[in-house]
Amino acid sequence: MNRRAGRPPRRWEALAVVVVKPISRLFVRRKWRGGENIPRTGGLIIAANHLSWSDPVLLAHYLYNNGRWPTILAKAGLFRLPLLGRAVRQLQAIPVERNSTEATRSLKTAEERLRNGACIMFYPEGTISRDPEMWPMAGKTGVARLALTSGVPVIPIAHWGAQDLLPYGEKKPRLLPRTTFHVLAGPPVDLSRYAGQPLRGSVLRDATADIMAAITALLAEIRDEKAPEVPYDPKNDSNG
Repeated sequence: MNRRAGRPPRRWEALAVVVVKPISRLFVRRKWRGGENIPRTGGLIIAANHLSWSDPVLLAHYLYNNGRWPTILAKAGLFRLPLLGRAVRQLQAIPVERNSTEATRSLKTAEERLRNGACIMFYPEGTISRDPEMWPMAGKTGVARLALTSGVPVIPIAHWGAQDLLPYGEKKPRLLPRTTFHVLAGPPVDLSRYAGQPLRGSVLRDATADIMAAITALLAEIRDEKAPEVPYDPKNDSNG
């Protein structure tokens, strides 16, 4: 198995590591668990909760330290910026057009990358959680569709603490006091009961619910709290 599968050119990988790891270590305490559940090779989907614009970088550090280069889906607008665009492209990010039929193209690209052994990090909620207590919301079905189509394992990851470093809606991070970034990866989500079934809406919704339930259970363990029985769904919010 090619261990460079899904990874950027070595010089770009080295540059990202040199920039990210020292910053992460300086401003964040780490409490990381579950790394033994992350396969070191082969196509892999990481499904995580989303609490802050800072958590993709922090989770990337966690995954890198556990032997995987995370391929991240990024807003297509970033790819059009002169310097940053080149960087995200070289780092193997996948562009996503929001609110467009072109969004399906990103899933097709992700499927191709998975078949070539990449590790792709997804936020099934599609955005930062709007749950008042910051529990995972109801997920969108794209990740389940990709998992069932590709057959690769889905590793659920829950994290907590990034929302203290950079709360939603704020532009400046709160660097002091240092926050503790908790991460817990679980075993692959069991999606075997969906194997061979047509990818109709009910199947995708049930598989998505299983993925989100796994993430929520891990977060409940981190927080040592009971999670809501029904995930928050912004579509049912009369105020939004």
